[in-house]
Amino acid sequence: MHSVVCVKQVPDTSEVSIDPETNTIIREGVPSIINPYDLHGVEAALQLKDKYGGKVTILTMGPPQAETAIKRALSFGADKGILLSDRAFAGSDTLATSYIIAQAIKKIIEEEGVDLIFCGKQAIDGDTAQVGPGIAKRLDLNQLTYVIELDDVNLDKEELRISRKLESGKEVVKAQMPALLTVVKDLNEIRYASLPDMIKGAKAEIEMWGKSDIKLDESKIGLSGSPTQVGRIFPPPQREGGEMISEDGEEPTESAKILVEKLVGIEVIPNK
Repeated sequence: MHSVVCVKQVPDTSEVSIDPETNTIIREGVPSIINPYDLHGVEAALQLKDKYGGKVTILTMGPPQAETAIKRALSFGADKGILLSDRAFAGSDTLATSYIIAQAIKKIIEEEGVDLIFCGKQAIDGDTAQVGPGIAKRLDLNQLTYVIELDDVNLDKEELRISRKLESGKEVVKAQMPALLTVVKDLNEIRYASLPDMIKGAKAEIEMWGKSDIKLDESKIGLSGSPTQVGRIFPPPQREGGEMISEDGEEPTESAKILVEKLVGIEVIPNK
């Protein structure tokens, strides 16, 4: 069984700075991590490997320093890492990014076959949740989003049964493989990396693929292939502390009166 996990390196900070001229996140000098949702995709793939054998390939797109994210994923027990990195990819929006990644996965499918593709439900720096479904659409795969449970995988019938997280509960879905799954944090608990796997990950040679290594239409990549235009981007304002409406010794009825007035906006006249 072969699983491909798409991961993204994201800024590890809550104080994001914005470049006012380019409307992009300033990443220089900011520590980076693997997108937390993607780590649960890595764990899901590793659990399937533990149960059925096979291999797990980690795939990411980014600058050369994104190699550290792949090595972190390899330290948990994944087998292979591929970094999609080329100056021509710079400025790609979610449409162009999903196209580049889909073309890379198509190459992997042609060379060694793929049963399942895992993505986090979204990246914490963009929060669009568009790349995973975009990859599935381009590869004409069944897409199963917001996966909360991997109920069953039948390799003989090439099908799986999963549970999707909904606002009001969950939905059980059966689908044919190959398929793409976007996962949520409730799916599993991430394992601790063993020392041998950590050493293996640190020493691993990461394959780097550029535009010449993948069959690409260059009009669909980078800024020229990105129809999204960002008009303005800015961090949300800092939250201020809440107001205390109850003081020591104050009667509960008085506190309730003040609270109702603030919520409703009318004066409350207590019964005499």
